[in-house]
Amino acid sequence: MERFKTLRKEKAESYIDYSMIFIILFLLAFGLVMLYSTSSYEANLDFGDSAYYFRHQLIPTLIGLGGMVLLSYFPYRFFKNLALVIYVGALAFLFALIPFGKVINGAKRWLNIAGFSVQPAEICKIAAIIFSATIIAKLQKNLMTAKGLAVTLVPTFFMAILVYKITDNLSSGVIILGIVGLMLFISTPNYKPYIIIAVSGLGACAAIVWFISSSAGNPEMGFRSERILAWLDPNAHASGKGFQTLQALYAIGSGGIFGKGLGESMQKMGFIPEAQNDMIFSIICEELGLFGAIAVMLMFLILIWRLMIIANNAPDMFGALLVIGVMAHISIQVILNIAVVTNTLPNTGITLPFISYGGSAVIMQLAEIGIALNVARNIGRAD
Repeated sequence: MERFKTLRKEKAESYIDYSMIFIILFLLAFGLVMLYSTSSYEANLDFGDSAYYFRHQLIPTLIGLGGMVLLSYFPYRFFKNLALVIYVGALAFLFALIPFGKVINGAKRWLNIAGFSVQPAEICKIAAIIFSATIIAKLQKNLMTAKGLAVTLVPTFFMAILVYKITDNLSSGVIILGIVGLMLFISTPNYKPYIIIAVSGLGACAAIVWFISSSAGNPEMGFRSERILAWLDPNAHASGKGFQTLQALYAIGSGGIFGKGLGESMQKMGFIPEAQNDMIFSIICEELGLFGAIAVMLMFLILIWRLMIIANNAPDMFGALLVIGVMAHISIQVILNIAVVTNTLPNTGITLPFISYGGSAVIMQLAEIGIALNVARNIGRAD
């Protein structure tokens, strides 16, 4: 019996989720190929180097893979002791934007550190996962009390509001709230409060959309209101906020079932601004067609399914919550990105995980996967 337990423990310690690693490597490789295909034309015009964006994405990808491997061996339970430090550190990076932030395309969202551009909003996402998982795991039965919810939600709202105010990035603030909201939803058996909140939120959003649509033409309306108007009728705003959305829809429609072929997109020739960022899915649809788009979505579904299995079999509540947070982050961004590209939601500038251009994003996302892999390695082990 003792020998059996020893063998079981050794087997559990050496467990690696190869299927999830394969999916991640596929998405990264596919993303680099599509990034080169999407950005080569504009990169050649702007920098005289068609591989400019590819090279600048390859380095963070390799760094992220190294971090993923290291974190897959780093004891995830130790993050409990580091949760507050990580949370405060993320806020420190955020506040550093005020005096030292780098302005790109009119937004101060990046810090230049040792020649690398770092986006603090991406650091805040992983910090929110670790900090909230620590709080929820400690509270458990007291979670749904007024004090428990306050302890859990106040730091989350504080971080989300700071991300919005300092970086002027509403979508990242919403994602942080969505991640923690899903972690709370899965952690508590009583779903009624969440249904009420969801219905109330949808009602509030509908009221805001109605108010903005009825106030069309008001010169005091901000750019977010213009985005909502462009979402309702992109053709009426074809020369303004609806331009990018219309060009993305043209790309999707022209791809057909099997696409025009890799590298054969026309919309990437300057028609879709910053196509390598949040609109890269439209180029995937144009070059690889509906077949390619469904294949990418299936890979993300399998990844989310693998994360769900790890969460269900995690050795403790804290490990399960960490993986749930990672699953929530990836699923929210994938859903929102595809919804924006297809004009199901207003344009919010959300990138497609592991595929869109962005060094900070890919490093933080791979770090999250490394944490999930570490939880998977501990399945079956005694606490």
